[in-house]
Amino acid sequence: MGLITGLLTLPIAPVRGVVWVAEKLNDAADRELHDPAVLRAQLALLNREFENGDITLQEFEREEERLLDRLQAAQACSPPTDRR
Repeated sequence: MGLITGLLTLPIAPVRGVVWVAEKLNDAADRELHDPAVLRAQLALLNREFENGDITLQEFEREEERLLDRLQAAQACSPPTDRR
């Protein structure tokens, strides 16, 4: 980047910084949303809540179906691992 370009784009530098941070936060949220380990942990927590009587059978089934759908979608999108 040249000196003149740097000086001319200096006023928008904070905007670029905010956009960069927002993109990083979005990437982290997407990874967590589609991480199979996180989804399995949420399923385990859901089972404990149901066993403890904190949620009803209908709530359990609805949430379990949603989590299993997300888990299946995450596994379908993940690249195959090479296990030799």
